[in-house]
Amino acid sequence: MVSRRNGFERTTAEAAAWLARLESTGRTEATEAGLRAWLEADASHRTAFEKAMDLWAILPGAAAVRGGSPGESKPLPVFGGRMGGQIRSLALVASLVLALVISGWWILQQPTGYSTAAGEQKVATLEDGTRIALNTDTHLSVRYDEKRRSVTLDDGEAMFEVARNPARPFVVTAGDKSVTAIGTSFIVRKTGGVVTVTLISGKVRVDTLPSSAGAPAVRPTMLTPGERFAAAGETAAMVTPVSSEAATAWRRGQVIFNDTPLSAAIAELNRYGGPQIDISDPRLGALTVSGVFATNDTAEFADAVAALHGLHVDRDAGRIRLGR
Repeated sequence: MVSRRNGFERTTAEAAAWLARLESTGRTEATEAGLRAWLEADASHRTAFEKAMDLWAILPGAAAVRGGSPGESKPLPVFGGRMGGQIRSLALVASLVLALVISGWWILQQPTGYSTAAGEQKVATLEDGTRIALNTDTHLSVRYDEKRRSVTLDDGEAMFEVARNPARPFVVTAGDKSVTAIGTSFIVRKTGGVVTVTLISGKVRVDTLPSSAGAPAVRPTMLTPGERFAAAGETAAMVTPVSSEAATAWRRGQVIFNDTPLSAAIAELNRYGGPQIDISDPRLGALTVSGVFATNDTAEFADAVAALHGLHVDRDAGRIRLGR
């Protein structure tokens, strides 16, 4: 199998070779037909050829071979007439291939960022078919290389449906936790110093990254479907059962509470934007709430809780306060 980098370098070299052929031999029917067939064979060919043209225009000496000035370019696939100077062209092509490989591979190595605002959700499909669903107020970056597919979750929550590739592990880093999967579906959430990992299907391994060079190793945690791993900083992790329906409710615009303390339920709903809820007396936070609620309707939630516990609802300046 051709590796991703080797495939990129081969396409780059072919693009440079086509450019050299057209610049040195001129525009002929046979040459243009061959180029057209090559461009139509794969979308990456046209991208590589257009990049080769851009770099060709600014390479030192290219303008002299073409007979123009630096920075001057021609639309694809039209070129000037017969040029001669084939030795100089081939030397420039070598420079062009090197420039394309260095700049192109550097671009492939750069992380790609994805983010959502409060109340927003987004789904991103990566180059290997892996899908990432970002929940509200989430920020992460993706970096792929030949040996590893890496994601860094800065904050928020995301669900990963990973394309299977045992030779290229998929690793999500959130705080001091590292989640490794091969082909599976799981959710990672990072809020403050708390990291939770919920496994929907497949298997994942959760590792704790060492806090310092001499720190003792922490035994990895293997999860099975329906389990949730939760840890805050260096405290001992907890693994508890969780239903897939509740874990993925946010994908349907819902949140499911089951005897959840009111303070925790309010904190969860406030993540999604809209009118923010607070309580007039901290002791009310110990009240519990159960049910299915829409993530985009905090007012409906406040009214339901008020009816359940005999509370009063005050609305003022885009805020909702629950009290006795």
